[in-house]
Amino acid sequence: MLNLDFHPFGRHFLQIPGPSPVPDRILRAMSLPTIDHRGPEFGHLGLKVLKGIKEVFQTVHPVIIYPASGTGAWEAALTNVLSAGDEVLMYETGHFAALWHKMASRLGIHARVIAMEGETDGIPNAWRHGVQADLIAKHLRGDTSHKIKAVCVVHNETSTGVTSDIKAVRQALDDLKHPALLMVDTISGLACAQYKHDEWGIDVSISGSQKGLMLPPGISFNAVSPKAIEASKKATLPKAFWAWDEIIEMNKTGYFPYTPNTHLLYALSEALDMLLDHKHGGLEAVFARHLRLAQGVRAAVNAWGLPIQCADQNVYSPVLTGVILPTGVDADTVRKTIYERFDCSLGTGLGKIKGRMFRIGHLGDTNDLTLMGTLAGVEMGLKLSGVKVQGGVQAAMDYFGEHPIPALKT
Repeated sequence: MLNLDFHPFGRHFLQIPGPSPVPDRILRAMSLPTIDHRGPEFGHLGLKVLKGIKEVFQTVHPVIIYPASGTGAWEAALTNVLSAGDEVLMYETGHFAALWHKMASRLGIHARVIAMEGETDGIPNAWRHGVQADLIAKHLRGDTSHKIKAVCVVHNETSTGVTSDIKAVRQALDDLKHPALLMVDTISGLACAQYKHDEWGIDVSISGSQKGLMLPPGISFNAVSPKAIEASKKATLPKAFWAWDEIIEMNKTGYFPYTPNTHLLYALSEALDMLLDHKHGGLEAVFARHLRLAQGVRAAVNAWGLPIQCADQNVYSPVLTGVILPTGVDADTVRKTIYERFDCSLGTGLGKIKGRMFRIGHLGDTNDLTLMGTLAGVEMGLKLSGVKVQGGVQAAMDYFGEHPIPALKT
């Protein structure tokens, strides 16, 4: 049960980088009655969401929908195209890249992990920068026998606020004519940051429902290329529920070989209507909105004089901003103060950066005033915690005031 006695009035500010706030119209869609998942009404729903989700991934090829979290989609991606003992190259940009590596190892895959070397003020440089395509190229160049079957990278690293250049990774593979599959986790990037599955030459894209799609957790995705489908016919890692072949075949008529998450598919249908509304600019307007909100938040962080976790302005995430606190200040204690005093949830630092930073989400169902309230709570919480800051709220106000929402297409 929710503890409604703690803050009984007003709406909680959920400003973690996912699960993101769910729009009311999506919540209403989820309240519709359950339908027969083998009946004609469901078939129409299935065909609609399967078509729409392809537009979001920007692909003409199959997108598989699982009633699972993004972790399930990670496993599905690996088990469908790889065999026990296969080698993969995985690039560590943060906590979620590290977790994906851990899963690969448990599945019997030999993962070579590469990352930027060194650290600054006790924080790994790899966790402040995006994927370095030249480093990937260096390792692939030495793989003359093509033992590496896949290159695995994270598009938007949720633990750090870094969005990597996926096109550059594809270019590295192409320049070397290396046959490895390109597998990309865009769990927090999809529907927030530009992502082009087909144009960028991605073989398997992994995503989830609870970030830019603005749904509760519970469904996830594999977008797959023809090359990945061919690889799946030869892969021998055990898979049954995750297997693509039966799902792709049944999806041709809008159905699934398992019991689908009907109510989250209602929600997905509504979210797709919102995201793909061409009268209001479609996906390009969605990307511009997230970028603008991110810039307003970073204006506040810069005014506070606190370092942003992402050290390269060229790969700042439009999804979240990581904020590094001064040495000796426990970020989780600051987060607790902000939560208890102002009913605002911020993302915790994860893994190697736990206690050093917190994360402000600016994705999904949020707007200028939502973020202004959040930044006011953060600024007050920082001061209460002994961190000397000022001017962040005013800087964000100035930015949003001087940069109006772009005019909608008509």
